[in-house]
Amino acid sequence: MLDDIIKMIPIYVMGRRYEVPRGLTILKALEFAGYRIVRGCGCRGGVCGACVTVYRMKGDYKLNVGLACQTVVTSEMNLVQLPYTPANRVLHAIRSVIPDETAVFQAYPEMMRCVACNTCTKSCPMGLDVMNYMAAAKQGDFRKVVELSIECSMCGMCAARCPAEISPFNIALLIRRIYGKYAIPPDPHLIQRLNEIKEGTYKKELESLESTDFEALKEKFKELQATRGEAI
Repeated sequence: MLDDIIKMIPIYVMGRRYEVPRGLTILKALEFAGYRIVRGCGCRGGVCGACVTVYRMKGDYKLNVGLACQTVVTSEMNLVQLPYTPANRVLHAIRSVIPDETAVFQAYPEMMRCVACNTCTKSCPMGLDVMNYMAAAKQGDFRKVVELSIECSMCGMCAARCPAEISPFNIALLIRRIYGKYAIPPDPHLIQRLNEIKEGTYKKELESLESTDFEALKEKFKELQATRGEAI
């Protein structure tokens, strides 16, 4: 009897009841229940933000959010996945963007509607301080925006819940790109290596790698890792 070996708990997926083993993540519980996850999963490591899930516990007024690959199911959890959140995203060529807050205001004028209600922060499954990085964006403090938003997984929950219909995660992405392009000086080692590649310093090695079959490349990689004392 499975119940005698593994403790089974009830969960609800879009209102339908399932019995799943305790201790599973939401993603694994959905698969145990028979769902074939085609959309709403990606890296399975809490990085990509593709598996954002909304859930509520029995008797609790609060609506919670989490990543399905990281959040563990609990008894009576009632959940639904939001594998995609439509949000406003302005296309831009970073080389032609003015490196100050003017570019951000022009691209996302709706950001000035932010009233600091903190709904975005409460909605973030990564626990990011979205409200404060939005305040920093309006003040033109790009460095603070980068520091507060760097771990954003681009799941879109902040945009889905924002009453002012702002897309904070896309605004932060634009600012990170501007900051990376104009505020952070190029690494001299990277410039040196790019110049060496351009001059053909590694031409023979690159041609050799291109002509090597996949299995041989794997062996070369293992040998390199072994010489560096790294785990394969």
